[in-house]
Amino acid sequence: MDTQNTDIIEAFTQIAREKNIDKDELNLIIEDIFRTMIKKKFGTTDNFDIIVNLDKAAIEIFQMKTVVEEVEDPVTQIDLETAQRQEPDLQVGDEYVEIINPASFGRRLVIGARLTLSQKLREIERKALYDEFINRKGEIIVGEVRQIHRKELFVSFERAELIMPKEEQIANERYKRGQTIKALIKDVIDDAKGLRIIVSRADPQFLIRLFENEVPEIYDGIIEIKAIAREPGERTKLAVYSNDKRIDAVGACVGMKGIRIQSIVKELNNEKIDIISWSSDPEILISRALSPAKPLRIEINSTKRTALAVINDDEMSIAVGRHGQNIILASELTGYEIQTIKYSDMGKAIEEGIMPSYYGAGMDYIPDAQTADHAEDESDDDEITPDTLIAEIKGISESASEILAEAGYERLGDITDVEEIKNIEGISARSMNKLIATLNKISYQE
Repeated sequence: MDTQNTDIIEAFTQIAREKNIDKDELNLIIEDIFRTMIKKKFGTTDNFDIIVNLDKAAIEIFQMKTVVEEVEDPVTQIDLETAQRQEPDLQVGDEYVEIINPASFGRRLVIGARLTLSQKLREIERKALYDEFINRKGEIIVGEVRQIHRKELFVSFERAELIMPKEEQIANERYKRGQTIKALIKDVIDDAKGLRIIVSRADPQFLIRLFENEVPEIYDGIIEIKAIAREPGERTKLAVYSNDKRIDAVGACVGMKGIRIQSIVKELNNEKIDIISWSSDPEILISRALSPAKPLRIEINSTKRTALAVINDDEMSIAVGRHGQNIILASELTGYEIQTIKYSDMGKAIEEGIMPSYYGAGMDYIPDAQTADHAEDESDDDEITPDTLIAEIKGISESASEILAEAGYERLGDITDVEEIKNIEGISARSMNKLIATLNKISYQE
């Protein structure tokens, strides 16, 4: 075997050694590549055989020809005189086997074959990774931060590079290259842009998986997580239910001296977690969801999925929460649009006929001016004015502020009428609720 042929075989076997590819599959790929080369050079592959032996680092190509008196087709025929020089016993009509040196295909075809092999092996690796990770969706992995970009984080895990987009990161966390982090395999996408394995620390499912790992009763199905509402890095509300009356669902999740919940809180950078006991009675569930506030009364409208909670005056700020967070999470957890009213305002609201307005169909949570004022007692939003940049208001996402800025609303004062922003697409209900609450507060202060 000449040196050039040896180089060709070595080039293929080296690529094979670098890739974790099944030998039989690799043999078929190489055969297919050489059939393509044969087709380009000879116009057919019908009378060719290809044998690939990676163990011996050998590629053998055989061309079958019929012995004839006069050659009409040199691809499929050989003249008797030439054939007998190699095998004297051959006669007209016999089959003659000619060995083709792979080097005879020329340097350009060989280089193209190597590139084709590399491409096919990448496709195999890509498919193998897709098949592996699509079956691992929902799992928690432990990876290492390799690169940090403005809009995404690249995490190294086993033989794959995973992507954590900005929206899947916990906003108040700061990552460092080389740092070990836990994340949820959220999605596996294979399209024209390539294979992308998306991981998340912000997804509610990540927190659920942490509880499954930390609380054996959840993993075993004795305790169920019925509902979850999460503001990543800030607060989560979790409704749990025990299928065994002897086991307290909330107590099992908290653990002895809080050891279980503390472990999860530490992993989530001190995110606050409220765990409540699930109830099929919406009034009881809503009352528990508004914890730490204790509503005096809950009025339910099951048809419109709305609820009105009557709150003690001194607990209104607790019920609504900083930036309206508590009531927004309670609404997400229960599936009811929850409104609040102070106990001292209840009689007046009924007298003036204001009460029915809380049951308006499709109405977003918009705290009245007094409620907003109480909700912000513990916040630093007292200095918010019409000149305040919307992007600086906590509770309004970065994407929402960018959408508003593109629409011409960069500062609070740019919004002259609340109705003009309600139909802007792409803004989450949470960000819209916060924006409207802030605008109402400014109006009330004025």
